[in-house]
Amino acid sequence: MTTSTSNFAHLLPPSWKTSVAAWLAEDIPSFDYGGFVVGDKDDSATLWCKANGVLAGVPFVDEIFKQVDCRVEWIAKEGEFIDVKGGKVAVAKVYGQARNLLLGERTALNLMARCSGIATRARRMAELKTKHGFKGVIAGTRKTTPGFRHVEKYGMLVGGVDQHRMDLSSMIMLKDNHVWSSGSITKAVHKARQVGGFALKIEVECRSIAEAEEAITAGADIVMLDNFKPDSLKTAAVDLKARYPHVLIEGSGGITEETVASYFSPGVDVLSMGSLTQGVPFIDFSLKINV
Repeated sequence: MTTSTSNFAHLLPPSWKTSVAAWLAEDIPSFDYGGFVVGDKDDSATLWCKANGVLAGVPFVDEIFKQVDCRVEWIAKEGEFIDVKGGKVAVAKVYGQARNLLLGERTALNLMARCSGIATRARRMAELKTKHGFKGVIAGTRKTTPGFRHVEKYGMLVGGVDQHRMDLSSMIMLKDNHVWSSGSITKAVHKARQVGGFALKIEVECRSIAEAEEAITAGADIVMLDNFKPDSLKTAAVDLKARYPHVLIEGSGGITEETVASYFSPGVDVLSMGSLTQGVPFIDFSLKINV
């Protein structure tokens, strides 16, 4: 299974190249002693994938090497599943001066390992959804690494799942702390609607059917049934959908790759999973100078 990613790079905001510059600056804030050793002779290197997984993070790697005056020629395509068959597979060639190749090496490898790891888990989630005929959406969360959100959300897209909201400005999500601070679900929803207007959806985290009913009555567009057991989620979702078909029903809380299929239900529109970004194994890559 592959996912078309030809236009995903077009989603990236202008700030993403500044982020790349900051990552490079973190790794080389002062003298480049290793670069002094190898000098500025023209060289080339091979980017090897050493573990099975989905290749992701191509535009970031391209920009990393571009900023150190190198160029990348890809052998594999982004979104492709790389089967190393117990060995390693060449996925790209990188050209430039020896010291510049090594300047970009570790930053590029770290990024691709993380992004590809997320894309690989996301791909497995997408395949489980297809296998079981689930018609809803599998989504990530905002549980991302500070400063690395674009990379991690990008990996979700390459893998074939939904990103969920990008940030606090993307959708109004009212969680338990919002409700407790406001005094009630109704008060929180009404206050959110005053500033969100028609353009922003309002989602409310609910711990019971009664809370979901209050949220819907107050005007919520989405209710998140939080930390429900699979059978309880299915029962609640079917009940709420029958009475409020216009409202989206999301299930969340402790859902993992091993348990996600048990939450699949016709009444559930969205299943969100922090495990799409937390505790995800990296995909091993290496960059070796060609000799």
